[in-house]
Amino acid sequence: MARVVVNVMPKAEILDPQGQAVQRALARMGVEGVLDVRQGKRFELEVADSVSREELEQVAQTLLANTVIEDFAVEVSAPEREQGEAK
Repeated sequence: MARVVVNVMPKAEILDPQGQAVQRALARMGVEGVLDVRQGKRFELEVADSVSREELEQVAQTLLANTVIEDFAVEVSAPEREQGEAK
């Protein structure tokens, strides 16, 4: 079994009103130096070893991200048993 993380973010050229709202709130809180905020989504999936990278990419592209306005990145962690062996 592996853990898969899919990060979905608005494309750089797409306006991000939620990120802008967070940036303005930070300024009101007195936090200085934050030049930009982009808000996205994170999905964590536990998948069987039989699920291929290609299938995960397809899931992200068709279900998790709106690829017209969002980019996504799929990160696959080593199966739990392999992570334990690496220590």
